[in-house]
Amino acid sequence: MTAESGTAAAESVRATELSRALAELTERIESASRAAGRDPGETTLLPVTKFFPASDVEHLYALGRREFGESREQEAAAKAADLQRLSGVRWHMIGRLQRNKAKSVARWAHAVHSVDSERLAAALDSGTAAAREAGQRDTPLRVLLQVSLDSDPTRGGVAPDDLPRLAEQVAQTEHLRLAGLMAIPPLDADPEPAFARLAELHARLRADHPEATELSAGMSGDLEIAIRHGSTCVRVGTALMGARPITSG
Repeated sequence: MTAESGTAAAESVRATELSRALAELTERIESASRAAGRDPGETTLLPVTKFFPASDVEHLYALGRREFGESREQEAAAKAADLQRLSGVRWHMIGRLQRNKAKSVARWAHAVHSVDSERLAAALDSGTAAAREAGQRDTPLRVLLQVSLDSDPTRGGVAPDDLPRLAEQVAQTEHLRLAGLMAIPPLDADPEPAFARLAELHARLRADHPEATELSAGMSGDLEIAIRHGSTCVRVGTALMGARPITSG
């Protein structure tokens, strides 16, 4: 077997793995939605492709996926540039974001799920304005406010009491669109009360900002609970992609 044929065989195996995992995950989402009395179409799957090669994104694209989540700006920017030929792809920044990366993210991201400060929101608004002026994008940047459910500053998130002020700031910007909320449940704790609290916060946000309909919550191990509490977007890595091929960097 030549190196070229060996690579092709490996990619074929990988495509089959992803197809099977996607089918299983889709069934989980649909079953959870039905159990919650919700339309399965109300919750979308966001494949988290961080640490995985661009070829995996291509396989998922061939399976009908068009939206992908990344958490490291440099890696995401490289993939977005490498896969420009794929029509209709939308990239989501789901990881913590430093203000000095805002300008770059604004060039390639369809949405940012991790806005948790007024200074970051201002940086993204400025970066999006620059990207639009340079012809690098033609739409506002959708942002979800990450709310802290455990008061752990190392995990990101705005305090619930500060959420209304941040939401109002984003709503008043010219180049950002307030899309909704995102949260990560506390570590080593029952996610049920955390997602219930998140649902309450989302309801309050929507009372003031009806356009903020998105709720990004739930991952591989807790997506059923998140869907039960109104998640419209589950961010799934391991259950779809498998074990990370890179553990550092």
